[in-house]
Amino acid sequence: AALSVGAAFWLQLISVGFIALLGGLCAAGLALGQRAVLFLGKDEQLLVEGFTGTTVINGPGTKVLNPFSYRSAETRKAVTLSATDYAKITDLVDGSERVEKGPQLLFLGPYDKVTKQENALSLSTTEYAYVQDQLTGSLTIVKGPCMWFPSPYDSFSRGQATSLSKTEFIIVEDQMTAEKKTVKGPCVWFPGPNEKKISQHSASALQEDQYLRLKDTSSGARWIQKGKALVFLEPTWAVEATVPGKGSVRSAWSLKAYEYVRLVDSITGKITVHRGEKTVFPGPDEELLDGEVLTAMDLKVHEYVKILDQATGDIRVESGTSKGSKQVFLGPYEKCIDGGQKKAIEVDEDHAVLVRDKATGQLRLVTENQLFVPAANETIEEVRSLIRLADHEAMIVKGNDGEFQYFYGSEEKRKEGQPRSFFLQPYDEIVKLCWSKGRRRETRNLFIERFDCRPQFMSFEFNCRTSDNVELVLEGTFFWEVVNLPAMVKSTGDTTGDLCNHARSQFIRHVARVTLKEFMETSHTIAKAVWEDDKQFYASRGVWIHSLEVTRYACADSRTSEILEQIIQETTNRMNRLSQAESENEVNLFRMQGQIEQERLNGDLLKIQHEHSTEEAEVMGKAESARIAAFMDGLQTSVPKPEDRAHMWQVLRKTEALATVTQGNCTLYFTPSDVDLSIETKAR
Repeated sequence: AALSVGAAFWLQLISVGFIALLGGLCAAGLALGQRAVLFLGKDEQLLVEGFTGTTVINGPGTKVLNPFSYRSAETRKAVTLSATDYAKITDLVDGSERVEKGPQLLFLGPYDKVTKQENALSLSTTEYAYVQDQLTGSLTIVKGPCMWFPSPYDSFSRGQATSLSKTEFIIVEDQMTAEKKTVKGPCVWFPGPNEKKISQHSASALQEDQYLRLKDTSSGARWIQKGKALVFLEPTWAVEATVPGKGSVRSAWSLKAYEYVRLVDSITGKITVHRGEKTVFPGPDEELLDGEVLTAMDLKVHEYVKILDQATGDIRVESGTSKGSKQVFLGPYEKCIDGGQKKAIEVDEDHAVLVRDKATGQLRLVTENQLFVPAANETIEEVRSLIRLADHEAMIVKGNDGEFQYFYGSEEKRKEGQPRSFFLQPYDEIVKLCWSKGRRRETRNLFIERFDCRPQFMSFEFNCRTSDNVELVLEGTFFWEVVNLPAMVKSTGDTTGDLCNHARSQFIRHVARVTLKEFMETSHTIAKAVWEDDKQFYASRGVWIHSLEVTRYACADSRTSEILEQIIQETTNRMNRLSQAESENEVNLFRMQGQIEQERLNGDLLKIQHEHSTEEAEVMGKAESARIAAFMDGLQTSVPKPEDRAHMWQVLRKTEALATVTQGNCTLYFTPSDVDLSIETKAR
């Protein structure tokens, strides 16, 4: 039993070991099988690293390797490149690089490494690639449209080509030679390897009346480019004389028949004149002399202009003609002087012209009727109007010898042969006197050249004191007249001032002798004495005083003035009351006279009415008596008794009375005796 147990143990142990050994052998065989047999897909590659080198085996297929002949084997995917892809491959052994383009399934070599995988550069029609070979340094430009794949050592950048219309251009510089050129449109410009766009511009479109002023900066040449043209500037060209705000294109001058321009050459100084009708383009060095287009001076028949030639110094006078207007154009070196275009002076009966000859310095007065145009060396100093003097006017004229001449409008005062109307002669001048003005004559700035010889009023005002030391402010008027003009001019230059100052002195002297009360009672007497006591003074001044009146006086001191006003008010009230009483008495007197006259007229009226009544009664009585007499005489034959005829008359008169009563609303009462009525009473 023990033996059998031991045998079983060992048998069991041997079987387990055998099974383990068999399992190990199977695992080792499986591992060797995996290392020896490899299966590769279509896009796979086997990288085998041997003991002395590395190889690659591309799929697809089954590869059997000696498991003991290499160190390691690695399956890797091939690189799939589309049509727009490329890969940059580096050989790790020799360091060389290459570029593989798609489309392809790229299997790398045993020592290859993909250092870059990118899309190729797609260039459109207006794009380009700027390519530089980093090994050689050479530059190339690749233009589109294309799909560009770089070489291993290329560096590149994408650029946009410049599209130029037919009116555009660019300036291009070659950076190797520094030369510049102009590329005109229409085109799509791609730069060369060493070219660079400096600037882009629009061409200048010139119309027929436009131009450009150009200068070549390399040679200094200048010229004018006229229209009609499309101007593309070269790199060395520059546009000159650009007008601010108006661009570089300038318009030529289109001149009408009455227009012209003067151009000055800035190099030579020569001036040229161009007259219309035409279009004028300047030269390269010419500018407008006057800054604008000039218009010819249109001189009417009554106009003229003086023109100076600055080159020769000559002066000429151009004027309109009797046939019509005249157009005047200035020459190259001419200019208008004396204010330019002027009107000729119309010399007639009322106007003359004073002219100075600059050559001799002499003055002359032109009085002949004409349209006066001065000569080249003559200037018009003044247009003088005919001086007409009214009957009451006078004027003083100082001649060139300094003597005074006196002209009067009145025929009685004029000398024989002296005119009433005259022109002031060349070297004569009107004498003006400076008189004082104002009520107190404190300002002397009133200039008089025409003297009024009529009597006239002049007011004055000044202060004076009475003997009782009351200061008064006197106001009054002179009624005066200039009667001797030479005496006035000889004795004074301020006639009004002398009159008022002298009157003030006289008033001060006379008022100082009286009290305020006496002055109030005798103010008019004092005023009369002021000018009557010293008539010689006024006569020596050539004036005659007709009257001098004090129109108002007041106290200078306010308190005294109040007292004076009270006195004046009381006096005025008393006079008013007296006047009122007199007026009432006069009214009563006229009332009584009216009543008396009314009663007298009433008596006359009653007398006349009585006379008329009497006459009317007489007329009516005579008519009635005539009727009675006719009635009585007519019935004398048929009614012989007068009593009967009288009774019949009374009956007829009663009938007439009844007829008259029936026509109105009255009531007639008859007595029994009038109707012969009797009343009887009967018993029943």
